[in-house]
Amino acid sequence: MSLDLPPVAPAVTAELVQGLTPRLRKRLDAGVTKLAGRPSVRDGDTVRIAVDDDTHLELHAPGGTVTSTDAIRCGCLLAPDCLHRAAAASAAPIAEPEPESEPQPQPQPQPQPTPDAVPVSVGEDTPDTRSASPTEPDTPTPDQRAAAQAMYDAAAAVLEAGTDGAGAVLQAELLRAAHTARISGLPRIAASAVSVVTQLRAARGADPAYRLAELTAALRDVLGTAHRLPGSIGPELAALRGTARQPYAPDGSLRLYGLFSEPVLTATGYAGAVTWTADAEGRLYTVSDVLPGGPGRAVGAADRAVRIGDTALTHRELSRAGLAVSGATVSPTGRLGAGAGVRAVRASGAAWREDPLAGLWALPVADQVSRALTGGDGLLFLDVTLTGTVREAAGDCLLADCDGLTLRLAAAHDHPALPYRDNLRLLSAVPGTRLRVVARLDPSPQPRALLLATDHPRDPGAHLDLGLDRLQHADLPAPAMAPAGSSPAPDEAPLHLLRRRVHQAASAGRRVLAFPGDSATDSRRLGRYGFACAGDLLDELHSAAADRSRDVFGRLVPADINRFAHAWLAAAHYTEEVDRSLCAAAWGADPALPPAL
Repeated sequence: MSLDLPPVAPAVTAELVQGLTPRLRKRLDAGVTKLAGRPSVRDGDTVRIAVDDDTHLELHAPGGTVTSTDAIRCGCLLAPDCLHRAAAASAAPIAEPEPESEPQPQPQPQPQPTPDAVPVSVGEDTPDTRSASPTEPDTPTPDQRAAAQAMYDAAAAVLEAGTDGAGAVLQAELLRAAHTARISGLPRIAASAVSVVTQLRAARGADPAYRLAELTAALRDVLGTAHRLPGSIGPELAALRGTARQPYAPDGSLRLYGLFSEPVLTATGYAGAVTWTADAEGRLYTVSDVLPGGPGRAVGAADRAVRIGDTALTHRELSRAGLAVSGATVSPTGRLGAGAGVRAVRASGAAWREDPLAGLWALPVADQVSRALTGGDGLLFLDVTLTGTVREAAGDCLLADCDGLTLRLAAAHDHPALPYRDNLRLLSAVPGTRLRVVARLDPSPQPRALLLATDHPRDPGAHLDLGLDRLQHADLPAPAMAPAGSSPAPDEAPLHLLRRRVHQAASAGRRVLAFPGDSATDSRRLGRYGFACAGDLLDELHSAAADRSRDVFGRLVPADINRFAHAWLAAAHYTEEVDRSLCAAAWGADPALPPAL
């Protein structure tokens, strides 16, 4: 989409599309494409689009976001129920609420809850439904059950159609379900639904940032959450509901040491930087600056001052320095708050090979992987020796030896504005080099991680943020001899036979699996490797896709969307869990239990 449009709230898009006549709905996708080629002008908070010589369309976004249908105005004769308004809303980025709220300074004392009180999930506005006694577990409200069912139906329709068939109308239905879920107190599933729509638009617009695996994961989360929520209770229900905003809790005074910074560039239109720090005990804290923007903001945010206290440190400087914070407030994920009561000043930092940061690399690798697989931050602190490269579908990645494991180190982001891949290409020219690195676990049947930062090849006392700093040939040492005994990773089990069908269905819809064919060969192959359940799931997926019956007149009746959605969800969940178990086995970690820290 070439237009520079402001973000539009999901409820606005859904309402405008619902107001179209059936005839105009059929023309909506063509209208979105046509609108992309029209000239536009931005004047402050208003964007004007010349639909034709006589008709202009205006989007008013006070505060940067279109939050009502009245803020989109058209001068054509069919307005306000015209195609142009719905097309503009469908073409614009999706507005998302801020993921976290800043703590309020000096909060007033709150009365202590009574023993009979039950916590209310953030975003709920029906306190009368939360008055169950302590002996009765928390259960979903009727509105939440209805919202979950509506979400499941909308997501199943998207899965049925695939990316090519999930045009603006189906996207609007999913956005409507997301809005209903959010006001019903289900922020987790609402956010996942918005992510699905964002990925669908990226796929249909041939956006280079589109990743089929991300669409599959988001769609799996939406269907899985909607399926489980009506029958869940207690802590499971709280996790499925999620929280719209994370609370900040006072954490006193902190002495932090900078670790590294990484750029953030999302498919939902947000960009910036996150700097990771650690205290003397090894607990990790983050300082982030992520706002709506593109690649330019992701690169430039590293040189912006961090928004905490009165410090003038930039993110790039903080990653190599220290910070002394008083009156600190911290979210459950470790994000530092920037409230008015927080004070912060610059302090001395520490190199990675010095205390206290060196302790992060002292933890056994298997324990680090266990922590990442059981809800941790996903970061791995590794000592590796580069051994070469290996070609993958997404490009070359580094091979490294890590405590006897053959590890694959891939680029954390493929956008050309970020230097991740260029830096990996230079590092591949110096096999035998020993490095201390920070990476993010990438669950895979083979040991694999996304490389985020590394110490300097010529100066072990310094480090490089591979998404922000660019390596030069002069920074590289002479190639050393690769360690003996390094060998390519073993052939993986053929789980890809099932995973490929899961991805194909998410991309092309049910029809791609409905063509006549025999899945028995693949099922037998999976069974020979001990994946009999995977073979059964593959057979059911093909059977559900091809299940079309006829009425008494011989006409095809509509396909059973629910059966296909259930079969796909079961296969997607199975592959995710098996990948997780194989990943733990490859690293020698326990996928079920957190490490003893």
